[in-house]
Amino acid sequence: MYIAVSPKVGHSMSKDLTNSPVDRSNVLNNRYAIEAIHAQSVVKGLFFEGNYWLTTAQVAHAFDVDVRTIKRLLEQNRDELDGNGYELIKGVRLSRFKDAAQASEGSSDGRDINVPTILQEIESETDTLSKTSQLGVFTFKAFLNMGMLLTESERAKTLRAFMLDMVIDVLNQKLGGSTKYINQREEEFLPSALRELDYRQEFTNALDNYIDENRGRLKYAQLTDKIYKTIFKENAKEYKEILNLQRKDTVRSTLYAEVLDLVSGYENGFANALKQECEGQGRKLSLSEAHKLYTAFEEKSSAMMLPLQEKARSLMASRDMAFRDALHEKLKHYVRAVESEDFDKFLGERSKALEDRIKDNEEVFKRLKDR
Repeated sequence: MYIAVSPKVGHSMSKDLTNSPVDRSNVLNNRYAIEAIHAQSVVKGLFFEGNYWLTTAQVAHAFDVDVRTIKRLLEQNRDELDGNGYELIKGVRLSRFKDAAQASEGSSDGRDINVPTILQEIESETDTLSKTSQLGVFTFKAFLNMGMLLTESERAKTLRAFMLDMVIDVLNQKLGGSTKYINQREEEFLPSALRELDYRQEFTNALDNYIDENRGRLKYAQLTDKIYKTIFKENAKEYKEILNLQRKDTVRSTLYAEVLDLVSGYENGFANALKQECEGQGRKLSLSEAHKLYTAFEEKSSAMMLPLQEKARSLMASRDMAFRDALHEKLKHYVRAVESEDFDKFLGERSKALEDRIKDNEEVFKRLKDR
């Protein structure tokens, strides 16, 4: 059951799966990567109840370590391994598992002649356990999880490098080689982008109508940056550098739907604040007065907007780390593991390129234009 994989050299090697629970989860929650890894692995396991399973002895043999090492890591990381598919099966279910093992005996499933068979392990366990016999088994996902935790196994080290490269390969295959606009593959992006266009127009109209022209176009960049810094602590230049965007790329075209919605909220709210202040003063505001007004607006709305800010920061920091391999240094404390639902949202059947979504909604756009 040797793990026959060929690691490539690349930026994926910078991630340390042995030390980072977030990095481990970002691989294990990505079912598209797990399926691709399983397809190329000689370690398949026994197919049972819709999953592939390996016993503790088989996992130990695959990684060329003692069974006691596997059991020690199980004790130390039980919650994580349970969450990724490790189980104790017993009773009727164990009997069915044994039947499945018997049915598979003699088939070609990638075992070496010296690998303990499932039947041998079951017999060994049931001889020593009480009447409530049980057997510890790993799904393929839990098997990979164990490979991430084993620091003393060269085979596990090889597998970790292979897993990280496969994650990149799957992203490239799904996205055509670029993650720059992965945010646009979500169903909610297009409606959020359209709403933001409207609120952006209201915002720029307010800057034109209520701020004097002494500073030219500076007001657009400076006050937009204030909104960005309020939401995700970076100005446009900093954000572009982190995502390695080109000058022609706009920040908003790469933002996730939830972040765009929050940008819309601030644009609309500050546009209204500008209007009220200008009408109250009976004159246009200077740019410095507009900056002071924004500070007051931000402080006034901070308590109400904080939960949405926290959510937007966590989503941006976590998704960009997982999908774009980009760290927002000012948001690093907001990095969390990306949930499996997010991988479905951006890589699965529900995801589409923006061009395809526009085609799907062409009739809707025509009706909007004719209104």
